[in-house]
Amino acid sequence: MRHRLSLVFTLAAWLLATGSHWDLVQTFAYARMFTDNARTLSLGAALERTFSPEGRCEICSAVDAAKNSPDHANTPASAEKFAGKIPLTHEPAARFVFALAPATAWPDSHPSLASAERAAPPLPPPRA
Repeated sequence: MRHRLSLVFTLAAWLLATGSHWDLVQTFAYARMFTDNARTLSLGAALERTFSPEGRCEICSAVDAAKNSPDHANTPASAEKFAGKIPLTHEPAARFVFALAPATAWPDSHPSLASAERAAPPLPPPRA
C-alpha cells in the first residue's frame, strides 16, 4: 500500500512539474465544447468546430494564457529574476582524482605469526 501511494505521489509531482495539468484542463474544455456543439450540430461539424480557432471557449483562452505566461515558462532563469533571492540550484561538485599508493614489498614472514611460545605441531596428526 505504501509503495503504491508513493508511486501515485511521484506521478502527480511529475505531471505537475511538466505542466501536464494544463493538458488535462484543455482536455476537459474540449470535451465540454464537443458536447455543447453536438447538441445543435452533427458529430462531424461539432468535432470540426471544437478544434477550430473560431470555436474556442474561455477555458481554452485561459489555458493558452497560463501556458505562455512568463511565470510558468520553461526557460532558464536570468540573473535579474533572482536579484535579492537565494537560488536553490545544484552546483557540480569538484572532481577528485584518486591514485594508487606505490606498491610495498611484503616480508616473507610476519613476526607475530611465528611465535617462540608455541610448540611446533606434531608431525603425524594424532589419531583418535
